Amino acid sequence: MNTYTAVKTRILYLCEEKKLTIHKLATESGVAPSTIKNILYGKSRNPGIVTLKMLCDGLGITLTEFFGTEEFEKLEQEIK
Repeated sequence: MNTYTAVKTRILYLCEEKKLTIHKLATESGVAPSTIKNILYGKSRNPGIVTLKMLCDGLGITLTEFFGTEEFEKLEQEIK
């Protein structure tokens, strides 16, 4: 799994877990719905850390909680 896929999968998982739609996450986080959709649908494959922090705030978690999963610990090397 690459980093982009791990980030996208994590956002989708957390939205499902917290029963949030993209629109509700946008409202809670202050991130435009179009930005979230661009991340989820591959137009933005490198979201900035500030955007991820805002999404985490909207999800009610820390960046450490967001990245503290097995998927992120086992990421493949991006540069080969």
